[in-house]
Amino acid sequence: MKKKVTPKKTKTISKKISKATAEPKPPFPAQKQTSPGLESKIHPRPKFEAPLYKSANKLLDKVALITGGDSGIGRAVAILYAREGAHVAITYLPVERTDAEETKMHVEKWGRKCLLIEGDLTKENFCKTAVEKTVKTLGALDILVSNAAHQMRKQNISDITTMEWDRTFKTNIYAYFHLVKAAQKYMKPGSAIIVTSSETASVAPKELLDYSATKGAINTFTKSLAQMLISKDIRVNAVAPGPVWTPLNVSDAGTSAKKVSKFGQDQPIKRPAQPEEIAPAYVFLASHADSSYITGAVIAQTGGLPINS
Repeated sequence: MKKKVTPKKTKTISKKISKATAEPKPPFPAQKQTSPGLESKIHPRPKFEAPLYKSANKLLDKVALITGGDSGIGRAVAILYAREGAHVAITYLPVERTDAEETKMHVEKWGRKCLLIEGDLTKENFCKTAVEKTVKTLGALDILVSNAAHQMRKQNISDITTMEWDRTFKTNIYAYFHLVKAAQKYMKPGSAIIVTSSETASVAPKELLDYSATKGAINTFTKSLAQMLISKDIRVNAVAPGPVWTPLNVSDAGTSAKKVSKFGQDQPIKRPAQPEEIAPAYVFLASHADSSYITGAVIAQTGGLPINS
């Protein structure tokens, strides 16, 4: 009997796929950062380049505004949008500029424009400015991704100051409201609005009281807004991830470096998601060809944890 020979090309592809799907699992190095944190300082670095993703010009010449596009899910989405042919604008805080510049470099590598907009989304005027700068500089606004978030774990409601409560709500849900209010007049039929929700809206962990409340509000706001804008042929949807390896959690002052090292281990999949695993859902929801009949939906990406949206 002749010995079966595996072609070298097949072996090479198999090795690449095996390496790409070997996602980092806890325990991670114990680490902490000051909020909002920098992706460049996380170990291991979050994965955002999505080597197995195949682009198909789904967003060719579209313009997207992505808040929190400097790092984490926002960065991964910005890069996939660029790979699909879109120009992007990203917002970030001044301390996150180095991360934002790295995102810009990766977007421009795919031949697309990347507009950096620095400012604080808790300010209504900045939300308006971000929208107007995007339209003025890039010529349109076809996709709005409200992604930036703030969280800080607290063990007791007495530990949540009014200032912290306001910051969480103004970043997570107020900004979403202000951005949509400013953006919808520029958005043409076929445009899409996508927001980052969370499994916490359903799981409701006690130490994330204010954060979870904002995510619940985001889900309901999304469903109502979808009905409001459906006559304009603007679709509105949410993505609800479980734990994702980003600066948001490493810089949460309410958790310890030891807990960070175990981040995501309680999910059925036994690890957190990498940003590149979450980002394709944002492409799907932005692409009219793929999701023209989907609006008012909350898509869960929880590594096997069943949730209600």
